[in-house]
Amino acid sequence: MRDEYDFSKGERGKFYRPNAKVHLPVYLDDDVQATLVSLAAASGKDYSALINELLKKDIELIQIAR
Repeated sequence: MRDEYDFSKGERGKFYRPNAKVHLPVYLDDDVQATLVSLAAASGKDYSALINELLKKDIELIQIAR
């Protein structure tokens, strides 16, 4: 690394996007992923769509239990 860097021509906020969506990575256990992949294939659904559907149902159950 250099001792000093020249930022005099830098532009603040050049890559800032206020409405940008951030997609968080989700890491599943191997056995959970394998099960979900097979369930999605068996039902003819997209893998992500199936996971979102399951999570929405869980959220609904949690809200009902409150």
